[in-house]
Amino acid sequence: MTSTTLDTNITTLTAQHLINGQWLGSADTERMNPARPGELAALSPSGTAEDVDAAITAAAAAQPGWAALPAPSRGGILIAAGNLLIERQAAIAEDLVREEGKTLAEAMGEVKRASDVLRFFGSLGWAATGEVLPSGLPDTTITTRREALGVVGLITPWNFPIAIPAWKSAPALISGNTVVIKPAELTPLSAAHLARALQDAGLPAGVFNVVHGKGRVVGDALARDPRIAGLSFTGSTNVGLGLQEILNARRARVQLEMGGKNGVLVLDDADPRKAAQVVAAGAFGLTGQACTATSRVYVTPGIRAAFLDALVAEAVAYSTGDGLSEGTRMGAVVSRQQFEQDQAAVRTAVERGATLLHGNYDGDPTGALFFPAAVLTDLPFDDAAVTEEIFGPVVAVLEVRDYEAGLAAINDSRYGLTAGICTDSLALATDFAARAQAGVVKVNRPTAGLDLNVPFGGVKDSSTNTFREQGRSALDFFTWGKTVYTGV
Repeated sequence: MTSTTLDTNITTLTAQHLINGQWLGSADTERMNPARPGELAALSPSGTAEDVDAAITAAAAAQPGWAALPAPSRGGILIAAGNLLIERQAAIAEDLVREEGKTLAEAMGEVKRASDVLRFFGSLGWAATGEVLPSGLPDTTITTRREALGVVGLITPWNFPIAIPAWKSAPALISGNTVVIKPAELTPLSAAHLARALQDAGLPAGVFNVVHGKGRVVGDALARDPRIAGLSFTGSTNVGLGLQEILNARRARVQLEMGGKNGVLVLDDADPRKAAQVVAAGAFGLTGQACTATSRVYVTPGIRAAFLDALVAEAVAYSTGDGLSEGTRMGAVVSRQQFEQDQAAVRTAVERGATLLHGNYDGDPTGALFFPAAVLTDLPFDDAAVTEEIFGPVVAVLEVRDYEAGLAAINDSRYGLTAGICTDSLALATDFAARAQAGVVKVNRPTAGLDLNVPFGGVKDSSTNTFREQGRSALDFFTWGKTVYTGV
């Protein structure tokens, strides 16, 4: 990773592979700033299968020594790396904005989240990882322990380009695994910043390796290598299910967090303004580019008109622009491909008869990838804008006759990541929490936004629904259990 020297001394333009402690690879892939047409945001190399092989070889050689290091010592390195991220927060966040497009406030929050994740898992180096259990045999003690998988692969997306690499890497590392990570092509700098912080904190060479490049090359090589004992992936459902087939064929462990089409049910007893704020935060925050974003809303008749008025007012307030400019509340769409996907979703919905209450799909005349918050209504329940993931600031609002119809509509989806309800009824909120088919349920809160110390994951096509991410439960994927009988 080469640097443009600033006061922080870590602002970068070029990301490189990190293999066995060495920064390697000539950058040949340009990443342009989505908010500033023609401005280069980053350069990165195109990794090969040979690069992946070298990274896995380094990780395999380093793993026994890393696992033998006492867990508190491993944790100390993670905590130190988290502290370095905070020291470098402003410069890292600016790089993140330029390559991903989100607002500076969102980027600053994401770097803080990555730091907190490293420090949280670092602190678990001092936590117990096994149990002492009674035996039915005389003079016998039973203990359990958790063992590292070995070398693990991580494939991470562009929408949280430093937070997700951190929340996958930290539990892997504290458990004694070594890592080979393939970051998203669109956001190479953020992963490079994480790698630099870990390296500067004292992580031994070969323990954390980064290979940039295309998923069909780097990701495929990572998934097929028999030395990869487990692979954790966040991204699209189609890609994730393909990876699962590869890993299952050799009985390697696989963790998938994939798509979402998250719904919110708004009942008559809710405050329409507060409900609109909840929905808008979930739908338009982060430019709608989150797997947990709100994209469909079901409202009962008594609140429909007031809620729609309030939601349109919220949409108006989400001013789009360069994430580094003051006053911008919603940053650029990450790429031209994603922008055109957002355009097509809104345009075709309108062509099919939907009403567009706010937003347009013409695009910015300068070529910047700004897409205003879009509110659609008057759609059938089976419209593509209601059933298919868009991954942009687009929300569809539909009317349901009552609570039961709304709950059924929420559950009528191939996805099951997050779901929400806005109501003043404790009884209905409790019932919704029990019956909603989603891994995360929010009551009077946006579907997006997660605490780092609690389990996260979905059901249906949103996840493998096996091992959860985040919190202490994240350690389960990266370890296997052993039971030890000791006789006197």
